[in-house]
Amino acid sequence: MEAAPTISIVSLFLHADIVVKGVLVLLLLASVWSWAVIIDKLWRLGAISRSARLHEQRAANATSPEELWAGTRVLQDPAAQVLAAGVQESAADVPPPGETTGERRERVERAMRLALNGEMRRLEARLPFLATLGSAAPFIGLFGTVWGIMRSFAGIAAANNTSIAVVAPGIAEALFATAMGLAAAIPAVVAYNKITVELGRFAGRMQGLIGRSGGLLSRAIGV
Repeated sequence: MEAAPTISIVSLFLHADIVVKGVLVLLLLASVWSWAVIIDKLWRLGAISRSARLHEQRAANATSPEELWAGTRVLQDPAAQVLAAGVQESAADVPPPGETTGERRERVERAMRLALNGEMRRLEARLPFLATLGSAAPFIGLFGTVWGIMRSFAGIAAANNTSIAVVAPGIAEALFATAMGLAAAIPAVVAYNKITVELGRFAGRMQGLIGRSGGLLSRAIGV
């Protein structure tokens, strides 16, 4: 019995219509970029989570602003940047006249929250691309599939032959576009949801850190 011919991904791409090839190349490039974003974001989330844990431990044990800030180096660390904003605000040379301790604390915490907002915007960069890819990639792949099937039917009509040997290659090439769209969309959607949840948890932890640090920093005259 003669073995059925195998169809490879490379052969599907090489024999596809030019429009389908364009769709496949677009989806491939988008998938590569999405994986680069996903890896970068997951690595970054791990780093800032470890750093936040150290700052939380220091804030829980600190009894003075000096202990809160001891050993901290302001690098590209969101938690340190938030604390730095509070330290700078608490060390203002000329506080507003008649300011109460509560008002001073609110001013310090407001500066820290503003710094946190800026850090969150930076951490959320390129996340909209993952959301867009997750929603658009299946439809882009479907467009390639529909186009490929249309071309296959046109070829069938021209050949006046409806045997499976004539129909199968064209249909396989067209369906490959749908598979490529799903392969690009599924990781993007999963990663977007995970990263968004992790960023929300990080923001909540930072709000707790701001609350614990605000009391210490509001009592500081200078650090």
